[in-house]
Amino acid sequence: MNRFERFLNRNNHKGIKNLMLYIVIGNAIVFLLSMTDRGYTIVNYFTFVPSLIMQGQIWRLITFVFIPMPSNLFTLLLTLYFYYMVGSVLEREWGILKFNVYYFTGIALTIIYSLISNTYASAHYINLSLFFAFATLFPDFQILLFFIIPIKIKYLAYIDAAFFLFGILLNRFPANLLPLIAIANYFIYFYQDFIYFFRRQRVTARNTVSFKNKVRSIKKERGYLHRCTTCGKTDTDHPDMEFRYCSLCRGYACYCEEHIMDHTHIP
Repeated sequence: MNRFERFLNRNNHKGIKNLMLYIVIGNAIVFLLSMTDRGYTIVNYFTFVPSLIMQGQIWRLITFVFIPMPSNLFTLLLTLYFYYMVGSVLEREWGILKFNVYYFTGIALTIIYSLISNTYASAHYINLSLFFAFATLFPDFQILLFFIIPIKIKYLAYIDAAFFLFGILLNRFPANLLPLIAIANYFIYFYQDFIYFFRRQRVTARNTVSFKNKVRSIKKERGYLHRCTTCGKTDTDHPDMEFRYCSLCRGYACYCEEHIMDHTHIP
């Protein structure tokens, strides 16, 4: 754990509590206001426009976060529900400060890139990147999709990745790089997890190869790997037969499937 992580852990109670609740409420309010605003005056007033920001309309550096993606009411409610659910769980898991820093770092990177490239900014991909963080921490967490279909969060992360891919392929430069900004923010906080994962995979693969080599060596030396203590059957003579080891017998004696439940334990 580096100094930055230790700092976040020591101060995890600081920051904006229930940050995603405010983000979700802001998105809902702007959406409802836009339904009564046929000219999209409010949305246009909140949108991230680099040229207008340079002219002094600095509120756009914040208000663009509350602009929802165009959608119908049901899709919006479902999306905001997932944003809140995922965000609140991450906040409980990480602490208030770390979650705040994660979210605002993504927003800051988006703002910097959009100002440099003179393109419109959106918090859409930062919000979607929360699913990646959630799936990394809790891959087998199960939710009810549409409140009916049980699905693990890691599979939703695959769908999430497809949205990022479409955003990169379908949008024009420089807007098509905004998804990569959100992904970069994700890797900033999870690169150590990936390093640990790949190291563990390498060790596991090495141990697997070593184990298989040892098994082949034993089988070559004895002519079999498993031999029933009761009847003497081996896995070489009966390759389709299952063999088990009894933990109640001295030395974990081996038995075939016919005698594993019908034998006298070796004291």
